[in-house]
Amino acid sequence: MNDAAAPPPAPRPEVIAPGAWLGLLGGGQLGRMFCMAAQSMGYRVAVLDPGADSPAGTVADRHLRADYLDPAALAEMAELASAVTTEFENVPAAALDFLARHRRVSPGAASVAIAQDRISEKTFLAAQGFAVAPHAVLSSAADARAVSGALLPGIVKSARLGYDGKGQVRVRTVDDVVAAFATMGGAACVLEQFVTLACEVSVIVARDEQRRTTAWPVAENRHRDGILDVSIVPARVADGIADEARRTALAIAERLDYRGVLCVELFVTDAGRLLVNEIAPRPHNSGHYTIDACVTSQFEQQARVLAGMPLGDTRQLEPAVMVNLLGDLWFAAAADTTPREPDWTQVLRHPQAKLHLYGKSEPRRARKMGHVSCLAPTLAEALDVARTIKRDLGIPFAGDL
Repeated sequence: MNDAAAPPPAPRPEVIAPGAWLGLLGGGQLGRMFCMAAQSMGYRVAVLDPGADSPAGTVADRHLRADYLDPAALAEMAELASAVTTEFENVPAAALDFLARHRRVSPGAASVAIAQDRISEKTFLAAQGFAVAPHAVLSSAADARAVSGALLPGIVKSARLGYDGKGQVRVRTVDDVVAAFATMGGAACVLEQFVTLACEVSVIVARDEQRRTTAWPVAENRHRDGILDVSIVPARVADGIADEARRTALAIAERLDYRGVLCVELFVTDAGRLLVNEIAPRPHNSGHYTIDACVTSQFEQQARVLAGMPLGDTRQLEPAVMVNLLGDLWFAAAADTTPREPDWTQVLRHPQAKLHLYGKSEPRRARKMGHVSCLAPTLAEALDVARTIKRDLGIPFAGDL
């Protein structure tokens, strides 16, 4: 699925053969799945993460337990690993810059820096001609008081460190905007006009050192309390919208001169217009279905790009519905304080369901603990399995699937 016209390929980078060490900054579940994919290809993986029992650190071949800016740990990573990647976008840019002076780093610090800051992200996207929701930058209380009523109702979003609905406040009036800005501690924010949506979609793409690109099918995403609840693939949108979403995602990767796996999240408005919402310079929750439903998963592709290997085929073999498993499942009632392991036979009694748990030792409400991918010959059948599993586990429905 090489979807976009590309410039002539760059010189082929040095190929890192299986048996070598790959480095990873970050110890979360995305890193865990990268480790497993890279190890299945014969690579050894070193993880740099401060956590004692991080999901990635517990499966890595070596865990460098240290701060991301620890000079000794960074020097050890540069000495050990032939190339380094990240599993979350808020890795300090200084760490990436240091490693890039010694080893191949994918994605590069410049691409990551744009996605780390909503203001930089919106500015970049708009400057490159990509459609985004109407918005305003709030750098001061005066900016908050001066917002145009045309942007209301809207959502005030923190410029940095916001994810899974965190750092977001819905607002209806100028006074609400001023109060929301104050709750952000006076840090820079973005006010985004509320847009009436038909649905939200995402596209995972990959781009390598030779500027070759590929994309997976478009995912339709449902959220609950700001956290991804379900991804439905292929998305139930018109072919023209799906094609435009893929073209947009590939074009963003090209404009960023990106190397690695990238997720582009988009709004589909009631009028059928596509607006770019966010970009994530890493594999993404909405791409977890690729582990079981595609020829090449997003994590294997991440390892391929990092190692300078050819890109893998992204064809989807069967329709899939991915259901997120949050820590709430470990607390059967709202008043429960002691977690109890869910009955996973409710999942595994379905032959089409693939259970993935992330090895997190402490379940907490709203914490991502795992996911289930439901596969079937038709999307209707996959949806039926997902509905049954959600009902049996007691997971609330985010609207009608």
